[in-house]
Amino acid sequence: MSGRHRRTFSLTIILASALAAVVVVGAGSWLGYEQLSAKDCSGQLTLDVAAVSEISGAVRTAAAAWVKEDAQVNGVCVAVNVKELDPAAGAAAIAERHGVTIAGLGGAAGQTEVPDVWIPDSSSWLLRVGADAPGFIPGDAAPIAESPVVLAMPAPVAKQLGWPAKQLKWQEMLAALTGGKTLRPGIVDPTRDAAGLAGLLALGGAAGSDAAGTQKKVAALRALAENSSSIRQDLVEKFPGTAQELTTGLSAAPLSEEDVVAYNAAKPAVPLAALYLDPAPAALDYPFAIMPEVDPQKGLAAAALHKALGGPVFRNALAAAGLRGPDGTAGSGFAAPEGAPATATPVGRASADSGEAVTIAAKTTAAISGVLGSWAAITKPGRVLAVFDVSGSMLTTVPTAGGLTRNEVTKRAAVQGLSLFDDRWAVGTWFFSTNMVGKRPWKEKVPISPLTAARTELSKSIAEMEPKRKGDTGLYDTALAAYENVQKSWQPGRVNSVLLFTDGVNENPGGLTRAELLTKLKKLRDPNREVRLVIIGIGTGVDRNELTAITKATGSGAVYIAEDPAKIGEIFLQAIASRSGA
Repeated sequence: MSGRHRRTFSLTIILASALAAVVVVGAGSWLGYEQLSAKDCSGQLTLDVAAVSEISGAVRTAAAAWVKEDAQVNGVCVAVNVKELDPAAGAAAIAERHGVTIAGLGGAAGQTEVPDVWIPDSSSWLLRVGADAPGFIPGDAAPIAESPVVLAMPAPVAKQLGWPAKQLKWQEMLAALTGGKTLRPGIVDPTRDAAGLAGLLALGGAAGSDAAGTQKKVAALRALAENSSSIRQDLVEKFPGTAQELTTGLSAAPLSEEDVVAYNAAKPAVPLAALYLDPAPAALDYPFAIMPEVDPQKGLAAAALHKALGGPVFRNALAAAGLRGPDGTAGSGFAAPEGAPATATPVGRASADSGEAVTIAAKTTAAISGVLGSWAAITKPGRVLAVFDVSGSMLTTVPTAGGLTRNEVTKRAAVQGLSLFDDRWAVGTWFFSTNMVGKRPWKEKVPISPLTAARTELSKSIAEMEPKRKGDTGLYDTALAAYENVQKSWQPGRVNSVLLFTDGVNENPGGLTRAELLTKLKKLRDPNREVRLVIIGIGTGVDRNELTAITKATGSGAVYIAEDPAKIGEIFLQAIASRSGA
């Protein structure tokens, strides 16, 4: 189902050779042979374009005008097929083609064809696909439109906060969201909605990264989760339809400016206000992404179409659809919400020549993974056995963490993670090194238990985590025992997982060999009782190939490496976001 939940249709715009009799250029309109006979085409190709629903009509209009004028590439006439595609479905399909899945989206199961050109609503989709599929490097990908991300509110509620005269800040909204029942916020699932994701990133920035900020962020996420929706139309319908519903309906949600324009176009009894908060979140930027597998001839056709989208026909079609141009200005007929800036902050790409683009992309990808990890921890509770390496090497200091040891930064990450988990979670802790209980390399500290009863005990176990100065790393035996433990206590309808932290390679004389471990794990695999094994490597002493072989043997796992142990908190959130299964 489309995340936008709007009417979908596909229209083929065709420019035929002089031998063609007629050409369809729009629903109910025909371009006759006489109009095309003067055009000499040596061949024809069809360019498949998949665009998010709100911009597809504008792309279709501009493409029709381009085709009518004489769309050719090296003498070959170009046909343009524009169809609507929900960004989440497009991302899942592209990831599937590259042999990966994106956290929160699942697989496309071959149901969606990958187009030649993909126009999602945000470049964040390109970053998310690229993070899991390094081979995904789309051509071009420059923005062709813009819609600022706003905080949408019923106008009467917004007026109580000083709108439209007052410029409100995200810090103020964060206080309102976490200060009791002042607002009833909601959000579209940020794993499937770019505006929701942008809103969460803005809230996270407003909260800060210290302990107090983390508490505020957790409170805000939980408040948003109470009224979350998987599709945007469902969320929008929660806004009050009448004045009487103002005290019970949704009162705030991060949406796009275009969403507010579309909502108010229906002349509702209670219109929405668009609050342009400071600092502005990343806007929806509608990248024109040419797929890396496209052949050179289609690549030239796509580039020519992109150029055609820079003209007034497209800009005015954008305005009619409630969208701005990528420079932040709007064409004629744009129905700007009250209080909207005449010019929004332009969207664009950093210069790749200076390396700035790579740096920004890396930082943004890490931020996205972190906020989605926090969201997953709050909205997708499960059962997890957290297994911590307490070998002697965990006493190594981390220069980038102010001289804290690897053990200390790991403890901090664990405390942060535990604060995200609400009482629907069940968590257990193990420590491992060598000879922890006789010859056994692991020791159970707290069995997997509901946090309603075991939160204090779990916090105490983390606080007591201290490395064994002369201990080595009994990785293989511990990984097998932890996997068996979770599988034996497996519960349906929940994500059952092992989260193992280690900073070294297996060193456990007399223990399992790698071959023995992999054989046993493969035998234990049960698709009806899936256990996800996630290993977080700490520092540069781990062997990625070794860890990957272990997780691959389970059929459901992932490896994350914090080469700088100071960043283990970020890696932890990425790992939580990656959980799948039930």
